[in-house]
Amino acid sequence: MKSPLKNINKEEVLRLKDELTYQQGQIVSKTLVQNDAISITLFSFFKGEEISTHESKGDAFVTCLDGAGQITIDGKDHELKEGESIVMPAGHPHAVLAKENFKMLLVVVF
Repeated sequence: MKSPLKNINKEEVLRLKDELTYQQGQIVSKTLVQNDAISITLFSFFKGEEISTHESKGDAFVTCLDGAGQITIDGKDHELKEGESIVMPAGHPHAVLAKENFKMLLVVVF
């Protein structure tokens, strides 16, 4: 059976925050898994970049890997710093803003 995990080295110790670099004025992403049950993606946001308000069909678990970001859920802002996590519930409007350069791991469970 083919592994659903892609774009990352296997059998190697790694630091997820080192898997992406910051690029001025951009949001960079790297998909690790994408199927009907789960999506796992790494994101790198340059300071000030954002993903505008939207909804997801799955619960979205976010972990900050570097820097600081603002996660807005149902209009309420939450600051997320390195090592902290939050769940954005399915069907609830949410957005992400890089308060400074910000890297995150996003796991969406459908």
